[in-house]
Amino acid sequence: MRILTSLLATALLALPLPTLAEGDAEKGEKVFRKCRACHDVGPDAKDKSGPALNGIVGSAAGASPEFGYSTAMKEAAEAGLVWDEASLTAFLTKPRDFLKGTQMSFPGLRKEADVANVIAYLAQQEAAPGN
Repeated sequence: MRILTSLLATALLALPLPTLAEGDAEKGEKVFRKCRACHDVGPDAKDKSGPALNGIVGSAAGASPEFGYSTAMKEAAEAGLVWDEASLTAFLTKPRDFLKGTQMSFPGLRKEADVANVIAYLAQQEAAPGN
């Protein structure tokens, strides 16, 4: 039994883990310039026409208490949407397909690498105190 457990543990460790390391945060910062008209990140980030995105990776949708989200986003939040890598990838690729009724006017990022890079960049943005 110990041998089987040891073999299983070794096999699991050999599997590639999905990580945000696939994206390049430095490149993501450059791609994020497309988002800055509506979204902010960083120590002094504030909501604009879109919410500030500090701490977004791994957080619940609709988590910015001061932001006026669309009905579609509120419903997704109530249904338990969490902004993990998979949901962010789908949303950033085609926001209106992922969340029917979203008010986000951006059509999406066309390149998979750009999406991965933006997610890696956003993952570095710490949540504001109290969030």
